[in-house]
Amino acid sequence: EGVEITSVSLLPPIADPSKIICIGLNYQDHANEASMKVPEAPTLFAKFPNCLIGGGAPIVIPPVTKKVDYEGELAAIIGRRVSRADEAEALAAVAGYTIINDVSARDLQMQTPQWTAGKAVDTFGPLGPGIVLADDLGDPQALAIATRVNGETLQSDTTANMIFGVGKAVSFISQWCTLEPGDIIATGTPAGVGFVRQPPVLLHPGDIVEVEVEGIGILRNPVTAG
Repeated sequence: EGVEITSVSLLPPIADPSKIICIGLNYQDHANEASMKVPEAPTLFAKFPNCLIGGGAPIVIPPVTKKVDYEGELAAIIGRRVSRADEAEALAAVAGYTIINDVSARDLQMQTPQWTAGKAVDTFGPLGPGIVLADDLGDPQALAIATRVNGETLQSDTTANMIFGVGKAVSFISQWCTLEPGDIIATGTPAGVGFVRQPPVLLHPGDIVEVEVEGIGILRNPVTAG
């Protein structure tokens, strides 16, 4: 007999990966809205396990930032060790997929050329609600993706519009970095992020953020101050 998901506290489906590698500017419309050049190779940055929380857990805004943004993304979970793989081998090494919200402190992110301070904040990596096996999900480049804040849809796109698809991105990373089972690849966010909107739409305590990816479900997290 099943258990109602609302009756349990969800942990991130991968709690302690060796790596969380994120791809920036991976949808052309997002690069355009951020006034950044469309990259010729994947733009990479890292988050760390301290970021990870499960569905329903709070995104906690620390006093150090005043400009917190949402970024709904498809996340690929590596299932076997992969190194120097071609695109087909790289895609075959993905065990399954989940949802990640690459929550970003824009004021910290933009202080320096490196984005780490704005990306690796505690609780700024909601992940879940669960993992769907690659064989069950089907084509990862044919999924609707949307982000809502307090019920308002702010991001709506399809993974077909990624500049670098999952196989290509994993292959690129694997040329110089051996990926291990459980590693997380965040595949980038579509257009509609908050800090470029006029007026900006930033996250505040009391907000509810939902990221939905077709075939996977909804990752829902409240926002609190901490």
